[in-house]
Amino acid sequence: MHQTDFLYKNKELPISLKNYGIIFFIVGLALALVAFIVDKERAIFNYLVLYSMLISIGLGSLFLIALEYVAGADWSVPFRRIPEFLSGILPLLFILVIPLLIFNHDLFHWTHKEIVEQDEILKGKEPYLNITFFIIRVIAFISIWVIFFLVLRKNSLSQDYSKDQNLTRKNIIISAIFIPTFAITITFTAIDWLMSLEPHWFSTIFGVYYFSGTVICAIASVTLIIVYLKEKGYYNPWITNDHLYSFGALLFAFVNFWAYIAFSQFMLIWYANLPEETFWFLTRWEGSWKVISILLIIVHFVVPYSVLLSQPSKMNPNRLKFISIWLIFAHLLDLFWLIMPNMNELKKGYNFSWIDFVFPVLGIGLVLIVFNFFSKNKNLIPVGDPKLNKGLNFHL
Repeated sequence: MHQTDFLYKNKELPISLKNYGIIFFIVGLALALVAFIVDKERAIFNYLVLYSMLISIGLGSLFLIALEYVAGADWSVPFRRIPEFLSGILPLLFILVIPLLIFNHDLFHWTHKEIVEQDEILKGKEPYLNITFFIIRVIAFISIWVIFFLVLRKNSLSQDYSKDQNLTRKNIIISAIFIPTFAITITFTAIDWLMSLEPHWFSTIFGVYYFSGTVICAIASVTLIIVYLKEKGYYNPWITNDHLYSFGALLFAFVNFWAYIAFSQFMLIWYANLPEETFWFLTRWEGSWKVISILLIIVHFVVPYSVLLSQPSKMNPNRLKFISIWLIFAHLLDLFWLIMPNMNELKKGYNFSWIDFVFPVLGIGLVLIVFNFFSKNKNLIPVGDPKLNKGLNFHL
């Protein structure tokens, strides 16, 4: 079978992807605007949850692309276009970050000069935690991610027509440069947007914690789309149980990795029992946050671990689709747990608000629209990649 037999254009993609995306986006945007009018502080904190989630999907997908090139993986080559399309979220971050920069005073205590002047700890951190340097870092990180995305994507798409194997070699080199860059930028992104919400607290593995959730979210998003497309008749008959098992095994591995990092962070702080560290966890044990803290352990580890434990479960399309949706929600819950207790109104416990459910709707719409836009008139399979046939004939 010739590689050209695998050409699929966007016109053949399920039209529901585009339609649902538009509907979710319009409804989500309208409700989000109302949320900002009704309760600006709660809206901007929820918007930060959405922004962090979109970074996880976009940047996590770009990491999966780079990881494939560096590791020399064969099995994932036929599906590489899916994370390439999802990485299209990254250029959108230039626009999406604007509301967070405008309303930075509502998010960060360290942006208030009068508070900083009266706080010795914040004064000591002022050379790093100041709004000018913060904005420079944010724009620089997004720019770096977008440059890597554009170059890797351009080479991959060009290879469909040129069949030039040198483009693969170039992407391997670029990916090798990207991965340490990714490690540094995602760590500082986690510190800037999430940890600095409570600037008195610190954790030496917080960046790794956010990384673990980011990769889970990216793998789950890619797996969900691939299983969905398989159900619609795409990738058949080339996608096999061995391919599905690889996705399931990756999800299972990172579920365990997230649990290991989460427990390590908690255990070290609990064992040291230093007030400047423990208060962060104690806040998440106040009132109804205690329930959500316990729920996070169950949702993010116990359930996915149980579902993916057996070998047959990693090959079952329905189970993979279910657990992918579950893990995307789990990462969203994790970000909500990280961010929302820093809001003054919620420090003593969570209280329900319809605003908390608005921004995920907007996020779903954005992701579907981005996926549809970047997949338009593009091959769903990298037909020029020299490892494609090995990927299609992959067996464990």
